Amino acid sequence: MRALEGGSVFITGANGFVGAHLTSALIASGARVHGCGLGDTRPPAGLETWQGCDILDPAATEAAIAASKPDAVVHLAGQASAARSFEQPLETFRVNVTGTWHVLEAVRAVAPRARVLVVGSGEIYGPQPEGSRVAEDAAIRPINPYALSKAAAEALALALAEEHGLDVIATRSFGHTGPGQDARFVVPAFAQQIAEIESGRAEPVLRVGNLNVTRDLTDVRDIARAYVALLERGTPGAVYNVGRGEGALLQSVAERLLAMARVPIRIEPDPARMRPADLPWLVCDPSRIARDIGWKAEITLDQTIAEVVESFRRTRG
Repeated sequence: MRALEGGSVFITGANGFVGAHLTSALIASGARVHGCGLGDTRPPAGLETWQGCDILDPAATEAAIAASKPDAVVHLAGQASAARSFEQPLETFRVNVTGTWHVLEAVRAVAPRARVLVVGSGEIYGPQPEGSRVAEDAAIRPINPYALSKAAAEALALALAEEHGLDVIATRSFGHTGPGQDARFVVPAFAQQIAEIESGRAEPVLRVGNLNVTRDLTDVRDIARAYVALLERGTPGAVYNVGRGEGALLQSVAERLLAMARVPIRIEPDPARMRPADLPWLVCDPSRIARDIGWKAEITLDQTIAEVVESFRRTRG
């Protein structure tokens, strides 16, 4: 077991959606948190240090990690949108795979005893039977460029860990949402539209992609708790599903959001929101993470989506 109290944790992509929540969770655990990232998004409050850094630049990545003298590294940076990966497959692979390589090589060079949490995706499992919960021993069958890149990044991370004796844990994180998520993703995409309609800025139509899809959706704050617990109590070299373990049909999610709306809204399919390939059913079996570290999702999906809607109302009010 590794206590984070007083330890140094370095987060790549700290200014992203998950990074902001993870920073808060790590600070609450007593860690000193450092981060790097790209883009115009402000870094989260509470960081000890912040550096603009592109993980595709190996020298900059090594310098950023060396400066924080980390006891642990959480690798969040990457291209996280499956939809965007169809438009930019090579860039997605380059960022997610080559970027992961650079981070691990930097750890090997300047912080070889640090625990590294490499955050992956449950999408690498590919199509699953309806009604099932997929466990970590299932076959990997990615069907989109994003999932393929995350499968390759995980395989690379575990291979480098074995070859060089690094302390690496990999996650296969299933869908997560919450306040602060970009509207490219499904729940905030719905919530943003509802807030626009309520404010009179849009007609009362919720434009949607394929709703005949079942996903495992967890609150990002529960996900952040899982990552902290894995840093403290996870088994080196292990792979962990991180998710609620329950399926939510997107049609039902949309209807639950519309029930929270302050005005009547109808649903219309939007061809522009359809993916070229989609998984009809993907729900995780979280037994391993429950057994090894005692984690489970605690925040209900209704609470999460209500808070996402309210966050967009505040920005549109």
